Amino acid sequence: MSKPIQYSNEPLGDIKIVPDFLPSPEELALKQQNTKVTISLSSESVAYFKETAKRHHMQYQKMIRQLLDEYVAHQKSANK
Repeated sequence: MSKPIQYSNEPLGDIKIVPDFLPSPEELALKQQNTKVTISLSSESVAYFKETAKRHHMQYQKMIRQLLDEYVAHQKSANK
């Protein structure tokens, strides 16, 4: 076991209150309902997403979903 922490009775100095920056539970909830689909992609595309997702410590399916969501949002705004 490591050595116990020894606290001193020194002044802390100026204290600054930081406003709460964490999202509320409602903001953390999924905003969209997902629909499962079956899709055939090129091996090259899947390999790229898997490799990139691994480097960024995320799921490759999530990357593809986010890419498609961004594309749809862009197309919707362009068509207005």
